[in-house]
Amino acid sequence: QPTSPLHTWWSQRPPTAGAAVMATGILSVTLHQTGYETLSRIALALASATWLALAGDFTARLLWDRARWLKEAATPAALTAIAATTVLGTRFSVLGWQTLAEALLALAAVLWPGLLIAVVRHWHRGMPGAVFLGCVATEGLAVLGATLATTEASAWLAHAALVLFWLGLVLYAIALTRFDLRQVAHGAGDHWIAGGALAISALAGSKLFAADSARLYLWNDDDTSTLRTVTIALLVLDLAWYAALLLAEIAWPRPRYDTRRWATVFPLGMTAAATLSVATALDIPWLDGPGEALMWIAVAAWLTVTAGAVWTYTHPGDTTGAGTRPPGTDVTSTTQR
Repeated sequence: QPTSPLHTWWSQRPPTAGAAVMATGILSVTLHQTGYETLSRIALALASATWLALAGDFTARLLWDRARWLKEAATPAALTAIAATTVLGTRFSVLGWQTLAEALLALAAVLWPGLLIAVVRHWHRGMPGAVFLGCVATEGLAVLGATLATTEASAWLAHAALVLFWLGLVLYAIALTRFDLRQVAHGAGDHWIAGGALAISALAGSKLFAADSARLYLWNDDDTSTLRTVTIALLVLDLAWYAALLLAEIAWPRPRYDTRRWATVFPLGMTAAATLSVATALDIPWLDGPGEALMWIAVAAWLTVTAGAVWTYTHPGDTTGAGTRPPGTDVTSTTQR
């Protein structure tokens, strides 16, 4: 049965396309951190519009195409729904829209256990970088929880976020044993999440560190020292991954567009956000410069991947240009292995 090019293009997006919301949302966060408020709000509007479209598609499949929904819910890419929701919630909280941020936190928290269990049950050795999305989704909840704990002066929310922070690190360690290291050389884009998961963990650590105050008194001196040390270590490890993955991209170029490239943009933006947040929360001001430089790299990557997505839509039959993917693959094949 013939379908329109728009329908065909859109039907290929979920669940992987949630990474586009994650990437655009975190750019909004970093642009706000560096004072580019107008650009930040434009990015937020784009991310919100895409989130609404994907949420509608998610709901429609749950109601009318349950078999496909269940199949996709068991893939790591399904966890982008949680991560994207928490990223948007974090940005809305910074805007002062606390009720909306709280609603997004509640939605993500409801989805998180079911999707995480479904995904973890299908983990095995030799997986692509999407295996780290379990950590990303969990740390996303920690970031949003800690952000709201700060604005709402809520100790229980901060302590819940701390538990999620440590759980996310456990999930990262397990995922690392399942990750196929050959993806560093040959991955289609989601291999960058290996570093991005550490970046969002560092961001969560910095948010937890900043949540403490004389009013709440969340952590004692030992807790604070441990949290500071772990957060800095996570950022250093993230930057090490960043350098290694960048060198791998130079050594093994992968210039053709793939939907999973949104999962490259997200870690680039998240590394910038984590660097800037650590600089502020842990009082390391010399990190501000590198953080802003990393932000502009992420912006350039976002523009490049957006151009590839537009080319794919406008040239659906192209087999030689930017819209192609490696033979024998589709947008979800490497996340369902």
